[in-house]
Amino acid sequence: MPKPATRPDARLKLLDAALSVIRAKGYTATSVDELCATAGVTKGAFFHHFKSKEELGVAAANHWSQLTGALFAAAPYHAHPDPFARIIGYLEFRKALLRGGVPEFTCLVGTMVQESYETAPAIREACNASISAHAATLEADIEAAIQVRGLSAEWSAASLALHTQAVLQGAFILAKARGGAEIAADSIDHLIRYLRLLFGPGATDHQP
Repeated sequence: MPKPATRPDARLKLLDAALSVIRAKGYTATSVDELCATAGVTKGAFFHHFKSKEELGVAAANHWSQLTGALFAAAPYHAHPDPFARIIGYLEFRKALLRGGVPEFTCLVGTMVQESYETAPAIREACNASISAHAATLEADIEAAIQVRGLSAEWSAASLALHTQAVLQGAFILAKARGGAEIAADSIDHLIRYLRLLFGPGATDHQP
C-alpha cells in the first residue's frame, strides 16, 4: 500500500501511525497513547493537532483517501485502450495488492466504519465519502464499457462500481476471519468472472 512521506511532521506521523495501528487492532482497541508511541510523538503533540481520537479518525480516513487515490491514479491498468480491460485491470491490480499480513492489505476506512457506524457519525461519513469517491473513479470506464458493447443495462455504472467495493470490503472481512489473503484473492477472481458474464461475449480477453 502507499508509503508515508519522507520526514513527516507530528501530524503526518500520527496519521501514518493510525493507518498501521488501526488496521492491525481496530479503531476501538487503538488508544491515543499507542498512536503517540507508534508515531514517536508526545501526547501533547497529539492534542495540539487533534481534539479527540474521533477527529483523528476522520483525518485518517481523508489521509487514506489521498494516499490510495494517488496509488490508483498512477496504476498501469489505465493504459488499456478498452474500457472493459481497464475495469478488469483495476481488479487484477487490487489482487496484486494482497501482499504481506492482513493488516497490510486491508482497508482502513472499511475497518473503521464497521466499528463506528453508529457511535461516531463523523467517522462513518468520512469512511463513506472515501469508499464512494473511490468507487466513482470506476464509473466512467463502466459506462464506456456499457456503450462499447451496446448493453441495455437495468443497472447503472454507479451501482456496479459500488458493488465492486462491496465485494472487496467483504473479501477483506473474510481475509480477517481466515487470517490470510487467499479467500480475498478468490473473491476477486469470482468478481472478474461475474463481470465477464455480465458484459457478455467479447469480454473475456482483457489484453490490449
